[in-house]
Amino acid sequence: MKRLLWLGVGLAVGALVVRAASKKVRAFTPQGMAASARDSAGGLIDSVRTFVEDVRDGMQEREDQIHAAFESGESIDLDLEEGSYR
Repeated sequence: MKRLLWLGVGLAVGALVVRAASKKVRAFTPQGMAASARDSAGGLIDSVRTFVEDVRDGMQEREDQIHAAFESGESIDLDLEEGSYR
């Protein structure tokens, strides 16, 4: 009975090791590498898109500030000591 238990444990551990090893090997096949590159490129594209949207939002906000200052006749010079616009 004890031998049968250890045989079952050995089979289970062996199956897990084979499954993990085949998953690792599959990642290094051409299809696996292509999928990994595609996922990485997709993430990079999303990051760049988000960055560009943030820059455009900041530009629009600053442009609105400049237009408002121009309409009211305020100065928009940079205050070098404070590092902000007046």
